[in-house]
Amino acid sequence: MNMPDSRKSNFNLLKVDTHTFCISNSVSLCVHSRTEPHNLKISNLQKGLILVINGARAVGEGTGFGLPVVVYSDETYFSGTSNLYVSQRGYCCVIVKEFTMDRIARNTFRNVTLENRAARRFIEHLSKLYQDHQRFRILTLKGVTGRMNISKEFIEAAPRGKITVTYTIEKQYITVKACFKKLEKRGLEKTFMLNEQGTGFFRKYNDSEGTKLMDGKIGAWDLVGGEWACLKTLKGEIGFRLWNVNDAVLRRGREFLEGSLDWVGLDYEISRKNDAFMYMIDVLGV
Repeated sequence: MNMPDSRKSNFNLLKVDTHTFCISNSVSLCVHSRTEPHNLKISNLQKGLILVINGARAVGEGTGFGLPVVVYSDETYFSGTSNLYVSQRGYCCVIVKEFTMDRIARNTFRNVTLENRAARRFIEHLSKLYQDHQRFRILTLKGVTGRMNISKEFIEAAPRGKITVTYTIEKQYITVKACFKKLEKRGLEKTFMLNEQGTGFFRKYNDSEGTKLMDGKIGAWDLVGGEWACLKTLKGEIGFRLWNVNDAVLRRGREFLEGSLDWVGLDYEISRKNDAFMYMIDVLGV
C-alpha cells in the first residue's frame, strides 16, 4: 500500500473509512474518508475532525477541525477526496488524513456559471465593504449573495497536490500538524487551516483580551488579538480553544442563514512559504 510520509512513525496506522474517538462520556470526535456529513453547500467537500456531543454531530455546515484550503493565483482549491489512517493506544489516538486538493468553487447566477475571476472580484468587493464598514454587518456577505440568487457549487478539477494532516488526540488536547510538501507551489498565494463547528451548538465567544461576544456579534473573518480565543455552548458546558501561532493569522467567524449557512470557528491563514504548520486545540468542559 502507498503510504503518506507522515505515517513513518512508531504507530501502526491502519487504513479505515471512518473512526470515532471518545474524549469523555458525552463528547467524542469522528472523522471520515468520505465527504460526510452532507450538509448544505459543502456537502461534497471533505471535513476534518467533527465534534459529537451527546450523540449529535455538532458540525452544522462547518468544516470540522483541521481542514486545509489553498488559494492559488487562478483558483481556490478544496478537497473532495482523501485517504484516512488511524492508530489508537488507550487514551491516545493518531489520525492521519491525506487530502487531495481537487475541488474548485464555481458561482452560479440563475443556473448560469459565472466566469470565475469576475465572480471573485465582485464577491471580494462585497467582502471589503463588509469588513471595513460595521453597518454592513447586519447582513452576512454570503447571505447577501444568496438573496441575489448567487450560489456556490464545488466541481472536480485537476489536483494541485496533497496535504497530509496528522491529528494526535490525547485526553482533551488535539495537536494538528499539516504537511504541505506534496502541494504544488507554483501560483500558490495562501493556505488556510479551518476549525469550524455549527452555530446551533457554539454560541459564545471569548478571548484572552476579555472580549465576550454572542451569536451574530461574533462577526465574520475578524482578527483575534491576544494569546487565545475560544467558542463555547450557551451555558459554557463544552467549548474549544485555539492559540495565536507564529507565522500565521488567527481569525474568528460565524455565519448563519437558514437552509444555507451554519458555521462558527477559528481559522488560521498561513504563509505560503511554510512547508508545515502545527497548532493545538483544547476541547473544554470534558
